[in-house]
Amino acid sequence: MTPAEAIRAATLNAAEALGRPDDVGQIKPGLYADLIAVTGDPLNDVSRLPHVAFVMKGGEVVKGF
Repeated sequence: MTPAEAIRAATLNAAEALGRPDDVGQIKPGLYADLIAVTGDPLNDVSRLPHVAFVMKGGEVVKGF
C-alpha cells in the first residue's frame, strides 16, 4: 500500500467496514472530531505516524496545542 492508501484504510475504509461512513472516518462539520496530527508529511514519510504531536478526541484537545 502507498502511505495514502494505508491512511485511507485506517480511516474512511474502516468506517465503511463498520457501517458508519456517515459519521466517522472523515473530517467534516457534524462528524465526530477524533483526529491526530504529526509533524511533517506522512504521505512522504509514513514512519512519522507513530510520532503523534496532536490528538483531538470528541472535539476536545487531549494532546498538543
